[in-house]
Amino acid sequence: MRPNARRTTLADIAQAAGVSVATVSKVVNGRGDVAPHTRVRVQELLHQHDYLAPVFRHTEAVETPTIEVQFKGGLKSYVAETLEGIIDAAAESGASVVVSKASGAPHWARDLVSAGRRAVIAVTSVHTAAHLNELARSGLPLVVLDPLHLPDGRVNSVGATNFGGGLAATRHLLSLGHRRIAYLGGPATAVCNQARMHGYRAAMEAEGQRVPEAYVRPGEFTHETGLTGASALLDLEAPPTAVFAGNDEIALGVVETARARGLRVPEDLSVVGFDDTSLAQMASPPLTTVRQPLREMGAAALRTALRLVNGERLESHHVELATELVVRASTAPPREEPPPHD
Repeated sequence: MRPNARRTTLADIAQAAGVSVATVSKVVNGRGDVAPHTRVRVQELLHQHDYLAPVFRHTEAVETPTIEVQFKGGLKSYVAETLEGIIDAAAESGASVVVSKASGAPHWARDLVSAGRRAVIAVTSVHTAAHLNELARSGLPLVVLDPLHLPDGRVNSVGATNFGGGLAATRHLLSLGHRRIAYLGGPATAVCNQARMHGYRAAMEAEGQRVPEAYVRPGEFTHETGLTGASALLDLEAPPTAVFAGNDEIALGVVETARARGLRVPEDLSVVGFDDTSLAQMASPPLTTVRQPLREMGAAALRTALRLVNGERLESHHVELATELVVRASTAPPREEPPPHD
């Protein structure tokens, strides 16, 4: 190397390998959490560039930010898949993730700062004004994944095109010939539920179909809501021939209630879910559903949190990823001719 030649840095190696500086740092320091093929590629480039790790100086040291990921309730399939996306993105970015259940303890944000957390990702959790104020005082950035309520202007969030998903699900049922279509959803005040319901209503109204009040039932995003809600719908004088459920868990509850009454899915009742979790693929019959890109949403939330940690300015406070209808075996044309619409 010429006396005035610039020393090769970790950033140079990272750029050549197409990985993060943190990943190169892990290889240099002998860390084990690097994919084998990536490790080999980085080691080859370190050798080619005659890279020498500083012995007495640590100017190349890279901070590994730790992000707190909080969720409420049980670790259901929806949460598990979003967490997988967060963890995978953290591994690629060289960040660390700590997963916990949302806490209402006093000074919880201050405690997170003391523990070395640099940002918080909340999975569908509801944060009050008091929570937001404490986060602001502590300097911890917050990213909400699939927010249940309209985000505060101070909150950055990642979601999906829920309205478009509701529209696509209902149009699919209409295209099969269904006219008596019900919506069985989550909490009435939840933003994602409202958007899915409005997509359903928009599709029905575009076809000139009246939506009876009893055909729209809010609840919780749980299997129990599917059981009880479907029972109420099937007890109606003119029960629906199809149900669009607010998530896959509700949809599976609908399927179970139908079977308990001797109805076949989809021959007697078509069912559409929302999320496309692993439950939808394992269901019997496999569930037609709206795919929410859960892993991609988790990854986007992690990347957003890291940008905030680095002091970057975001182009938008809210990001929506596209949904997609996945047609499987739980939907079919209705057996009976629907009555004429109003």
